[in-house]
Amino acid sequence: MIRKTSAEDGSELRWFKSSNSDSSNSNECVEVATMLGAVHVRDSKNVEGSQLALTRQAWADFVAHASGS
Repeated sequence: MIRKTSAEDGSELRWFKSSNSDSSNSNECVEVATMLGAVHVRDSKNVEGSQLALTRQAWADFVAHASGS
């Protein structure tokens, strides 16, 4: 996990939802933003709330585990 400093407010991040998200209930999803050294994750219902920042390898490991690969 990567900790953000207070100077990094995330305003430069470009957030997106998975194409597999349920479009009929778009508020129940996480959003992801990628940067060179990290993948940021946030709750789509609370976009001003906390964010989780992971190394790209940690994110890849999580996605592989979550998809059952």
